[in-house]
Amino acid sequence: MELRLCNPFRHMIPLSSIVSNQITSSSRHRSLSVRSSNLDTKESRKLVLEVKEKLEKDYRSLPVGKNGRDDEDLILWFLKDRKFSVQESVEKLHKAIKWRQEFGVSKLSEDSVKSIAKTGKAYVHDFLDVNGRPVLIVDAAKDFPGVHDSLENEKLCVFLIEKALSAIPEGREEILGIFDLRGFGTANSDLKFITFLFDVFYYYYPKRLGQVLFVDAPFIFKPIWQLAKPLLKSYASLVRFCSVETVRTEYFTEATLLAKFRD
Repeated sequence: MELRLCNPFRHMIPLSSIVSNQITSSSRHRSLSVRSSNLDTKESRKLVLEVKEKLEKDYRSLPVGKNGRDDEDLILWFLKDRKFSVQESVEKLHKAIKWRQEFGVSKLSEDSVKSIAKTGKAYVHDFLDVNGRPVLIVDAAKDFPGVHDSLENEKLCVFLIEKALSAIPEGREEILGIFDLRGFGTANSDLKFITFLFDVFYYYYPKRLGQVLFVDAPFIFKPIWQLAKPLLKSYASLVRFCSVETVRTEYFTEATLLAKFRD
């Protein structure tokens, strides 16, 4: 479901700490959420520890360490996503951490995705957009689901998401996704990949996808979008259909614009 042949693995900006964002939440039960648009450090710390204790008690088999059940930055991020509902955060974190373990996210590397990456179908851009977001590019015309292995596609997708997240600058929280749909044909139709991409963001990387651009979508893509849209939940609202000119003028400077969008 998720380009110009280039090396997609060039070193980018180092991983920065997760930055707090404003949260508005309300709930009938104090144990599940906090009625406040902003939690002070003491209160949020208390909820983080509560989630941490529940994960340790109920899901001791989950791994620990970075992106594990005791990763307090990860716990805080999921608490924000779940509007500080402890129980909902525990459930979503359990699912996310278990998925990371089973999918083997920590084992993904440049070498492990090298073969599928050579197709040029997806990569992380060397520069941020004008809003300071790392940019994940998908060249849909280079994706052939009838030829390429779907699991290899998924591994490349997750590897590039991890790479893009590691390039988020201090003070930013999201990435930008761009689907270049020029040259898209029936052989490139990959509903499974599109659904996988949005599901990954929804369940395992919540609130990390800021916007998705569908660039110069041909008429043949519209029926596919109508099928995909209901499957994408609230993330469908992040999609913007636009032209190459819009990408040039609204999302990049002359110095940071991708070469494939210059012509």
